[in-house]
Amino acid sequence: MHTVFTIFKKEFRSFFTSATGYIVLALFLLGTGLFLWVLPGSYNVIDGGYAQLDGLFTLAPWLYLFLCPAVTMRLFAEERSQGTLEVLFTRPASKWSLVIGKALSGWALVVMALIPTLVWYITLNFMAEPFGNVDHGAFWGSFIGLILLAGVYCAVGTFASSVSNNQIVAFILAATLCFVLFYGFSLVGSMIHSGDVSRVVKSFGIDEHYKSMSRGVIYSIDLLYFFLLSALFVWLTKLRISKKI
Repeated sequence: MHTVFTIFKKEFRSFFTSATGYIVLALFLLGTGLFLWVLPGSYNVIDGGYAQLDGLFTLAPWLYLFLCPAVTMRLFAEERSQGTLEVLFTRPASKWSLVIGKALSGWALVVMALIPTLVWYITLNFMAEPFGNVDHGAFWGSFIGLILLAGVYCAVGTFASSVSNNQIVAFILAATLCFVLFYGFSLVGSMIHSGDVSRVVKSFGIDEHYKSMSRGVIYSIDLLYFFLLSALFVWLTKLRISKKI
């Protein structure tokens, strides 16, 4: 555990020794802020007339498709391109510690970008009539869903980064995999006429479990789904850097 934390701390700090961390935070908050409070449309909170942040929870998973791959694309690809990955293997840290520490650092950065949006939640409570007339269950269910979604996307991005020494290739691969996992199963399921089969197919996709949490009730099956999917890609990354796949 100590080794994981050491790697996590090193990688997390590296985001802020360059412009990466600041750019990620700024772009996410600027993008969501413009859609929710400035630009007119269906996502605009004031135009909607209701004290809710549904626009944030609709937009964020799509913004994550670019944000998370951008954060994770360098984690292993940079090590490969600079020839330092083999050096890391000579250190006492296990491959598991290396993978988990790197994946957690990317996840922490994305969560850090999400936390300031709580200011908007507080603002909504003051805007609501009467004060606090907000669907708190739906907000917190969706917020937790976004945190777990970031974990899955960052695990996928870490795996993609281990596949190639080219960061652009890693970014494209991660974005594609995340899109398929998020929306691909829902898209295929909607094309199936049998209701039972359609529901089964959709249940394999992230979107179905994310929507379930957005209703304000957190089921253990949804938590297990996000955990297992994240663990799967962490395991695949470990196999990849061990060159077993």
